[in-house]
Amino acid sequence: MTTLALGPSWLDPDFLLDKFGLIGLLVIVFAESGLLIGFFLPGDSLLFTTGLLITTDKLDVNLWLACLLISLAAVLGDQAGYLFGKKVGPALFKRPDSRLFKQENVAKAHEFFEKHGAKSLVLARFVPIVRTFTPIIAGVSGMRYRAFLTYNILGGVLWGSGVTLLGAWLGKHEFVEKNIEPILILIVLLSVIPIVIEYLRGRSKAKKEGAAAGEGTAAASAETPGAPGTPPSAGRGRHAKR
Repeated sequence: MTTLALGPSWLDPDFLLDKFGLIGLLVIVFAESGLLIGFFLPGDSLLFTTGLLITTDKLDVNLWLACLLISLAAVLGDQAGYLFGKKVGPALFKRPDSRLFKQENVAKAHEFFEKHGAKSLVLARFVPIVRTFTPIIAGVSGMRYRAFLTYNILGGVLWGSGVTLLGAWLGKHEFVEKNIEPILILIVLLSVIPIVIEYLRGRSKAKKEGAAAGEGTAAASAETPGAPGTPPSAGRGRHAKR
């Protein structure tokens, strides 16, 4: 089976699984779950393809063993991210941008974490890029470890096993196997939708805040005696009464 690479060939799920097998898959899941360098890796499409290849006997791995190991790699990846965030702390927000690191990714994950709280560790699993940075932000914010571990395990199992089993279940249908390329593209597009929505919300919020700030400045200027555009009588109101 040949799938369409959505980017460089080495990011094609089919290529990665064929080249590196289960071990490579686990390394990628671990890296994407909590290492700064892993945010660009193909998570959802890779897990879906894994389930599909297993159910069609093109990947010689027991499905339930794969789900167990993938979930474990996801949990350990988040664990590494949390410990990194707790150790690095605020310094993460001062790190300069580079080709692989953008401050806006940290800001998005921080906003996501602040908005959804502890459950963000589960929700973020299904949002590319955000899932990489959210456990780090949890460590930076000093989230209680027991709560973090609970939601970390829950999110890791739901994402790691859930997406893999979905691929295995759908892979039994001939239509899915014959149309894997457009389906993978659809999965990637669906996983990007939350990012687009958050981006549009952010832009809308920034515009509203900018407009409000402009109105506030204009109002303050109008109330200041002698300010440009202030009626001459406004600055002499008190003396006029005398």
